[in-house]
Amino acid sequence: MSTESAPGPQSGVAQDLQQTPRVAVSALVTNLREYGLILALIAIMVFFQFTTSGTLFKPVNLSNLVQQNSFIIVMALGMLLVIVSGHIDLSVGSVAGFIGALAAMMMVIWPLGPLSNPLVVSIICLIVGGAIGAAQGYWIAYHRIPSFIVTLAGMLIFRGICQALLGGGSSVGPLPVGFKALSSGFIPDVIGPLTLIPPTVNAAGKTIVGSGLTLHITTLLIGLVAVLAYAYFGLRARRTRERHGYEAEPFSLFVVKTLVISVLALFLVYQFATYRGLPIVLMVMGVLIALFVFATKRMTIGRRIYAMGGNAKAAQLSGIKTERLTLMVFINMGVLSALGGLIIAARLGQAVPAAGLGSELDVIAAVFIGGASAMGGVGQVIGAVVGGFIMGVMNNGMSIMGVNVDWQQVVKGLVLLGAVVFDVYNKNKG
Repeated sequence: MSTESAPGPQSGVAQDLQQTPRVAVSALVTNLREYGLILALIAIMVFFQFTTSGTLFKPVNLSNLVQQNSFIIVMALGMLLVIVSGHIDLSVGSVAGFIGALAAMMMVIWPLGPLSNPLVVSIICLIVGGAIGAAQGYWIAYHRIPSFIVTLAGMLIFRGICQALLGGGSSVGPLPVGFKALSSGFIPDVIGPLTLIPPTVNAAGKTIVGSGLTLHITTLLIGLVAVLAYAYFGLRARRTRERHGYEAEPFSLFVVKTLVISVLALFLVYQFATYRGLPIVLMVMGVLIALFVFATKRMTIGRRIYAMGGNAKAAQLSGIKTERLTLMVFINMGVLSALGGLIIAARLGQAVPAAGLGSELDVIAAVFIGGASAMGGVGQVIGAVVGGFIMGVMNNGMSIMGVNVDWQQVVKGLVLLGAVVFDVYNKNKG
């Protein structure tokens, strides 16, 4: 008679506990690109926090970092779709410079009356940006001219028009205060500030700058809602994958990832709340990121763009109108390039001939660092955003450290090369 008995509940639990580390490690390796990007951003921020003697995480510097690099991330959202669809756009920096010059001329130089209103000018400029994208996309989509050639021509054309508009080397400004708020403004505290530590007053009766602690309550509430929404939608997406029979990351790994990102986000929000609140441009960027995440993950057009980038012939045979889709991708890129140009002009307070010069390289680098494939069909919105922040933190940190601009370019080039090599290695290994 056999003395073996069926394993009880305790032995099953023990077996699951023994397997959990293996499953977690397997999931970590599988999602190495996604987790590696987040860990790389955190590591770079911590590194520059120490090497800049704590300057990086100061509220004033964080606000400057967002304002200086927001246009890169905005244009990277459009560039992601361009690269995923199997194309490239080299004209984004020149288009941004041209749109900034056009906006300045309409608001400052040309007597347009009501059309000189900053809001009206911004809408017109976005429409012009969309028209530029449509013009370039038409030749790429319907005449099969390589996007590299078309957008290279666009880069030269719109840089030349930008300089011609501004009269060669002169700048146009100052721009209206209401327009400059797009980049340098902060959201108002509709709830009211909370003073935790009152400011110190010296013997002469003057308030000592930097003393006391007042929190921007609206900023704290927005940050808290955003973090809760991130955790909720992340959990819902994980359950949806499990319900449909797809493999999901271990729950413990999901919790750790969510906690790390949430703590980092809340820390940054707290830093903003101790200064002047969230920059308006950060809110604009947040809305755009949410829209693009939704479009790429939930909408049919997003799935079609990925299908077209993965295999254009197969996408055509399945009924996808690739020409029209390509045109829409470049129209979207044109609109976001125009928005980037408006943000640059608003930050500078004037239009200058060199605005946006070379920014196309930072935009493309952000997308590739974020995990997009040069072959098309691969890339994520969050990856492009994290890649943009990596570029921005490196620019900001090296500038604070006093690193020469030439060496900054070398470092960014090495980071880009390393990201692409890592991507190719992972694909070959798979």
